[in-house]
Amino acid sequence: MTKKQWILLAVLISLAVVYVFAFTNWLKHPSIQISHSAGSKLKRAVGARVKAANIATAIVNFGLDRSYRLTEIKVVRLAEWQTNKSAMVWHLISDSNSVPTRAFSYGQAIRGMKPVVAGEQPKPLEPNVTYRLFLTAGYMKGRHDFSPPPK
Repeated sequence: MTKKQWILLAVLISLAVVYVFAFTNWLKHPSIQISHSAGSKLKRAVGARVKAANIATAIVNFGLDRSYRLTEIKVVRLAEWQTNKSAMVWHLISDSNSVPTRAFSYGQAIRGMKPVVAGEQPKPLEPNVTYRLFLTAGYMKGRHDFSPPPK
């Protein structure tokens, strides 16, 4: 091959690499799409661990775009987490194989998951404070900011 052909081949490969990085999702991990809803008329899911007497906010329910076998759930106060990465409000991990989950409530016991610290209960949420939910399901991750309204 001539020098001109080598240069054209290099330009073609470079353009192909730029196209793959800029216009496709081939090299990106898919993320978990999360939504939330809150309201005093919603019923707390069965197995929720937050004591009703300590709840000052509306019940917060989370929905996912499809069912996932969650391996970790973390809820943190956003302002506190930005300075202290170990500040957890609720933290669950999968001890074996969690059940496929498409929706759950804050504080709910999810089959196959347990608190990181044995016996730890989720802390009550405070109204109008911004929290961040982190979810992990294998190699897929998602995060979602929410602010629970008062009861």
